[in-house]
Amino acid sequence: MPDPTRTQRLGAYAVVTDGAQILLTRISDVGHPSGWWALPGGGVDHGESPHAAVRRELYEETGLTARTAALVDVHDVHIVEVGRGDMYEDYHGVHLLYAVDIEPGTEPHVVEVGGTTSEVRWVDLADVGSAVQPILPVVAYAVENLHFFTGAG
Repeated sequence: MPDPTRTQRLGAYAVVTDGAQILLTRISDVGHPSGWWALPGGGVDHGESPHAAVRRELYEETGLTARTAALVDVHDVHIVEVGRGDMYEDYHGVHLLYAVDIEPGTEPHVVEVGGTTSEVRWVDLADVGSAVQPILPVVAYAVENLHFFTGAG
């Protein structure tokens, strides 16, 4: 087997809650891994502030505007397997996790048509990992540590 391509990616992600619900996005066929559920967010562009990136990504993927966005935690994943483009990859994703507050009563919708997000929806916390699956590890991490993002702990 050939040596894997090494990739490190910095992303900024929004943890948005509304009572007993969390906002999740579904990765489109353009993204990887297709069909998996994620937090709104994505890659920080070269030269872009992570604080600006989380707001930009939230809008592109959900049509929602962040009233506040506070960096709360960092999560990472290291995987060596077949990845993007069916290439063997040594992938390290570093996820900056923001507690994000949005305007109440606004309905989410995908703005960036043809991008890496195919769907956005509010999901009951009790249904994460069952009604919506598969979920990325960062989603499970955020749900398990939700008290850090909601101020309830």
